Amino acid sequence: MNLPSALFSAEWIAGSWLLFAAWVWRSWRRTPWQALKDDRRFHLVAGWALGLALLWSIRAGIEAGLTFHVLGAMAATLSLGAPLATLALGLALVVVCANGAFDAPAFALNFLVTALCPVVFADAWRRFIARSLPAHFFVFIFVVAFFGSGLTLLVEGALAILVLWGAGAYTLEHLLQDWAPYFVLMGFAESWLSGVVITMFVVYRPDWVAAFDDARYLKNK
Repeated sequence: MNLPSALFSAEWIAGSWLLFAAWVWRSWRRTPWQALKDDRRFHLVAGWALGLALLWSIRAGIEAGLTFHVLGAMAATLSLGAPLATLALGLALVVVCANGAFDAPAFALNFLVTALCPVVFADAWRRFIARSLPAHFFVFIFVVAFFGSGLTLLVEGALAILVLWGAGAYTLEHLLQDWAPYFVLMGFAESWLSGVVITMFVVYRPDWVAAFDDARYLKNK
């Protein structure tokens, strides 16, 4: 979604940039940059960034700040791992901002809501399911990839609602009545699209899915 800077005070914009700077400082030491020396991994990150940028450029909107588009955070997280997925989503956001599709001054705020928080939740959901349910192929595909993708989008939508309400951009009643239902519909599209992408990767290019381990999900099943 596109959260335009016009809806937020200078304090909100400045605070988001400070949080973004803190993430950059922290991730600089923790992101596995050495993995990008592998041409295959580098091209995979670049492919995700470009693909997401194209998808995010195709969006529907109701009014300022109330726009919808496919997210792809869960699929990218399963494919790349959380650190590189955050990088890919961040690069996608840079592209759409450069093209004028998103509001550049609000880049940091959009990054936190659209990229960082969804990836953190997606990775947490994957870990939770890995601890709670049997290591089975269909658990990974349906519970993690399909259901988890839709759930991640709903979490992002809830966060966006809280941000818009907290900033005083819209009333909570308006957001819940006129905006929240669309996230439920988008959740189904997100589940289907992301789930299909991960299923295709697992079947034909399992090396493109960092979270999938043949020995864990297929051996002796």
